[in-house]
Amino acid sequence: MNKPMTTPTNESTADFNAWASDMQMRMESVLAVNMPLASISPMRLHEAMRYSTLGGGKRVRALLAYAAGEFCSAELEKIDIPAAAVEIIHAFSLVHDDLPCMDDDDLRRGKPTTHKQYGNAMALLVGDALQSLAFQLISQDKLLNNATQKLQMLHILALASGSRGMAGGQAIDIESIGIPLTREELEQMHIHKTGALIRAAALLGAYSADEINEEKVKAIDHFAKAIGLAFQVVDDILDAEADTQTLGKTAGKDAKNNKSTYVTILGLSAAKQLASELHANAMAALSFYGREADLLRHLANFITQRSS
Repeated sequence: MNKPMTTPTNESTADFNAWASDMQMRMESVLAVNMPLASISPMRLHEAMRYSTLGGGKRVRALLAYAAGEFCSAELEKIDIPAAAVEIIHAFSLVHDDLPCMDDDDLRRGKPTTHKQYGNAMALLVGDALQSLAFQLISQDKLLNNATQKLQMLHILALASGSRGMAGGQAIDIESIGIPLTREELEQMHIHKTGALIRAAALLGAYSADEINEEKVKAIDHFAKAIGLAFQVVDDILDAEADTQTLGKTAGKDAKNNKSTYVTILGLSAAKQLASELHANAMAALSFYGREADLLRHLANFITQRSS
């Protein structure tokens, strides 16, 4: 094991920025190739699927998969499909979250939401089709030739997407509108709604490796749980502080809808302190590793210091 390192250098930060840009472009290409073409019937559905998934977003979940995969010595090409599958599940969740029966939002990633562009019924079908596509891509990926690992990936993604993960978190969110939550209740909601898919992204990257290093998988799991919750805390802070143009989605929506957030429960200052503590917990999970974990460390910084 290399000498432990917990603080990336300025030079490595520049390297990370270049790497992140490369991986974001790579993910865009992987998604574009693996999404059904708009020229194939049903054309409007396929057009709407591409509209909902391509050309926007920071690709944080894909970056987590790539960074965790590299940490575990996975070949880059073997991470592509698992990373894309997580991004597709995330896109599906956004399409459904924005529907009038959910959060009823008109703006996502700086452009009209899918239901505003294509109608409510088509948006519902887009989400359904994207969810199926994510599992299809992993199941048919010929580069993932270890059947046991492929099955584990499918299990991880299904668990993170369903009632014990993202969908369950959204159900709790809907039922909690107008009801003051305790910090513990809010944390449980976001462990499911936001944290589960972030954790899945990192684990899918780890399971893309030919040889599974269980100690590294444990470190990644600990890291992802902390940074997944930090992601949501920062989201709540940005919702309170940033404007709509910066966010690319409607700012202040949670307060308007009388939803409990880390800011409403703790206050802005304490919410920022919590984000810092969760960042520290994520970094501590990697404390026994050297530079091979620097991409994950930089991602922790990226997630907690972002402005949108």
